[in-house]
Amino acid sequence: MDQARWQTYWDRKSATYDAEIGVLDRRIFGDSRQWACSQASGEVLEVAVGTGLNLPHYPAGTTVTGLDLSEQMLGLARTRAADLGREVTLRQGTAHALPFADGSFDTVVCTLGLCAIPDHETAVTEMVRVLRPGGRLILLDHVASTSRIARGVQWLVERVTVPMAGEHFLRRPLHLVEARGLVVEQRQRFKLGVVERLVARKPVSSSGDPATPPGLL
Repeated sequence: MDQARWQTYWDRKSATYDAEIGVLDRRIFGDSRQWACSQASGEVLEVAVGTGLNLPHYPAGTTVTGLDLSEQMLGLARTRAADLGREVTLRQGTAHALPFADGSFDTVVCTLGLCAIPDHETAVTEMVRVLRPGGRLILLDHVASTSRIARGVQWLVERVTVPMAGEHFLRRPLHLVEARGLVVEQRQRFKLGVVERLVARKPVSSSGDPATPPGLL
């Protein structure tokens, strides 16, 4: 896993990212950013915050911390936060080892990030770790389609996008979330099942401690 390579890639990509993702937001993802952020509450961590496109959509009263691998992306996010007049903590780091203690946040958000994080399984484990018992994990991403023909196209596209940009189209974060013991409260799919957005809650045991996620014993 070449972290330096991907950091350089996203630093370079930062200059054109907003324009490129803006087209996809309008044509494919719709109101998904607003939907995801509206579910957040309390102390929020956004993993792969990028250029801060979600920052305008967080409810008043939330305290937002954003983390991203790319310092260039974070620079744009800082400018966006300043323009919004919003205080946001922005940190450079990897989703594979979040620099926060267990149970630090009420909400963890990741929109359109797990598709490009090299080890998405470790990233989800880390997101669950930093969630408080009863906290919410909110995910939005493009995933393997419900259409077999579309999945075939996605497979072909990955032959180019994975080696070039680390971009995956056949992942399904839902399965990772369920395997770690979270309770899925909301799940929506559209655009031939290519877009999936979900809200899952970290359980609390009867003793008030977080339940032990299955498979992590």
